[in-house]
Amino acid sequence: MTWPRGSAHSASTPRRRLASAANVSVVAELFHITERAVWLAAVRAGDYRMSTRGLTLEDQGFIHCSLRHQLRGVAELVYGDADDLVVLVIDSDKVPAPLRSEGSGTGAEKYPHIYGALPVDAVTGVISVRRDAAGRLVLPE
Repeated sequence: MTWPRGSAHSASTPRRRLASAANVSVVAELFHITERAVWLAAVRAGDYRMSTRGLTLEDQGFIHCSLRHQLRGVAELVYGDADDLVVLVIDSDKVPAPLRSEGSGTGAEKYPHIYGALPVDAVTGVISVRRDAAGRLVLPE
């Protein structure tokens, strides 16, 4: 099995399998972009329950995530006009809810989805998102 592009893992790194209708991938690190205020509220509550911008876990049924190489596309599409954002770095081994890799249709790119609340202790990093001089979001590479 291969790791998502851009990740560095050793044989001792814990790994969680991401279920897919067509295959099973090994994933250790997921990403989710959100507004800073939403994340801070989650920290106070103990878990994170937003699916994506403007939709809760209860509205959508899952939390949208990305692999590293998918983050820019999602950020620009969903949060291109937003400020005061953070990227959550999620250790999939610490997520108790089911994880699935799903696309929106046949042949569509698959994205990781968390089918339940995200405990704040599963978030191993919170990266502030800023804009460069051209106004483009600066994201982790």
